[in-house]
Amino acid sequence: MNCYITRTGSHLPGPAVENDDIHRHLGWLDGEAKVRDTVLAMNGIVRRHYAQDEQQQPTHDVYDLGVQAVQDCLCEETGAITYLAAGTTYSPLAAPGFASILHHRLRERSCLDAPMEISSHAGICSSAAAALVGAIRGITTGQHSSALAVGAEHASEVLKASQIQPVDDRDQYTNLRNSRWFMSVFLRFMLSDGAGAFLLENCPDPNGLSLQVNWTHSLSFAHETPLCMKLDNRTELLSQDVSILSRHLIPSAAKFLTSGLESHSDTLDSYTIILPHMSSFFFRRKLERVIANHSRDPQHPVPYWTDLATSGNTGAASIFIMLDHYLREHEIRNGERILLFIPESGQFNFVMISLTAVTE
Repeated sequence: MNCYITRTGSHLPGPAVENDDIHRHLGWLDGEAKVRDTVLAMNGIVRRHYAQDEQQQPTHDVYDLGVQAVQDCLCEETGAITYLAAGTTYSPLAAPGFASILHHRLRERSCLDAPMEISSHAGICSSAAAALVGAIRGITTGQHSSALAVGAEHASEVLKASQIQPVDDRDQYTNLRNSRWFMSVFLRFMLSDGAGAFLLENCPDPNGLSLQVNWTHSLSFAHETPLCMKLDNRTELLSQDVSILSRHLIPSAAKFLTSGLESHSDTLDSYTIILPHMSSFFFRRKLERVIANHSRDPQHPVPYWTDLATSGNTGAASIFIMLDHYLREHEIRNGERILLFIPESGQFNFVMISLTAVTE
């Protein structure tokens, strides 16, 4: 059975927030000004969105963000959806699962008013991509004819100054980047809020663009890599060890890309564009080398596209938002191939999804 992405939607809350205005929504922490300037200079993000007002009160929670994305995706009448898969990094309730609360909220908005199978996925950046893979398999195995996959992030809720309580061990390190304080504080200038949703069906949309799923590929390298990024349930403290990230991200990504292409007898040169989830432009040159090394002509590698600079790093939601924005901003021709590439630095889990445009 074939699977097609027939509709996409996304939601970025509130007005775009420029770098100089981050503190209006997240507040200030003592001693972070230099960290802020350094991180923003490296990550290349110039604006992002927060589901927080200037009093650090949420304008949405993560479930509301997901609902907004679904409403954008399902802007027209659609058939019965029988499967809902959703992923996020942080939700106010550890249980029940994210998809369960989302299902209820969607019913309140008259979006999904029927019983259905649900699947909730936790993790860092690949959590929603794993949900998407599950939804795709639900279609391709014939168990469902229509499914919805959702990714949403509300990072500001755990990063705002009124909530975050980083361990202050700055006096123990000559290099601040090695401190636990830095590992949490720098993320305040990396992550932001948003959500995206895809409608999946077993037939293409006869009236518009669809993206046929050629294959999916998922691998964890946790067996050989240390824990890098975590969200502690007890303290709600999010942290990332940048030294571990620098050592393992690109080598693991290269192995994963090779594995995916070889497993499916595919080549990178067959793709029109690559959409990579990229947390920071700090990794841009390294990513470009990985792509070049897998291209037939390294001097003319397969191009890639990202909206990181203007949408921000929305974690698990980013690939959903990115594909939705790419389709809105570009003319897609029949037969063009798109490769979604999602790395996760939690403990180096990766997801890749191969798509072909169908316009007939």
